[in-house]
Amino acid sequence: MTLQQVAIDMVRKGQGILAADESTATIKKRFDSINVENNEINRRDYREMLFSTKNAMQDYVSGVILFEETLSQKAKNDQSLVELIKAADSIPGIKVDKGAKPLAGHPGETVTEGLDGLRERLEAYREQGAKFAKWRAVIDIAEGLPTWGAVKANAHALARYAALCQENSIVPIVEPEVLMDGDHTIDRCFDVTSFVLQTTFQELFDARVDLSAIVLKPNMIVSGKKCTTQASVDEVAEKTVKCLKQHVPSIVPGIAFLSGGQSDIEATAHLNAMNASYDMPWNLTYSYGRALQAAALKAWAGEVENEAKAAAAFFHRAKMNGLASKGEWQADMEAV
Repeated sequence: MTLQQVAIDMVRKGQGILAADESTATIKKRFDSINVENNEINRRDYREMLFSTKNAMQDYVSGVILFEETLSQKAKNDQSLVELIKAADSIPGIKVDKGAKPLAGHPGETVTEGLDGLRERLEAYREQGAKFAKWRAVIDIAEGLPTWGAVKANAHALARYAALCQENSIVPIVEPEVLMDGDHTIDRCFDVTSFVLQTTFQELFDARVDLSAIVLKPNMIVSGKKCTTQASVDEVAEKTVKCLKQHVPSIVPGIAFLSGGQSDIEATAHLNAMNASYDMPWNLTYSYGRALQAAALKAWAGEVENEAKAAAAFFHRAKMNGLASKGEWQADMEAV
């Protein structure tokens, strides 16, 4: 299968990507919220529960982003979790960056690390079954931020990562995330995201990345969490589509949004409004982590007897977002 076909399959209509790539430290925070010990077995059991929810996986999940530990783990029946994902006709992928670290000379800003040794790691990940990868750049909005230097550094790293992925027959998810923390307006988010996307695609072009074989994972254009005026669903949809049309080449197969701290319902409603109201050259879908998992995690609570209830919660959120990716979701469908 060509890289272009894999990218197209990752953003196929009615399905989206499950971000199950939480680092050990991040999933500890999730487990702490439900009083579950953060150990390898519990991490395995939780993710196995998600990947075994076949009606959700087969119908609404086109791909799964894994943490490195999960790529080599086996289910309780000794089947690899990668094979469990494949059995649901979903595509396994891998998070490859090493996290955002302070950027020298740029107080308050970060650059994502992980390029050293990446070529060799990608070769190993491909042998383990990964068909795509993910690298996240983090851009903050604050007084005087972001700076050109920080945006440039992160976009350049994204481009080098993407080129290495394609060299190793792996589809890169390109994720430049403009954070929604802070008190900035939706217009400020629009301006910064425009700047970030324009710079990122220039770097991708310069690095000779094949744009027909990537998936873009951007933030939506939303008000900062602390902004006194929160934009409506329709305004978020209108400004997000406008920003994408101005800066994302039509050759890109699809766009899988991150949820970025939105509530479950907000992330679904915003995605639905875009697909219901606008014609676009790309498929617009989701690549959600918490916004797909939060209800399931709470229902599971680390107990085997809760797995069916947790699977039902995961199925519901996956179905709602699957409908939103086609513009067919309605708020009254949330009653369960």
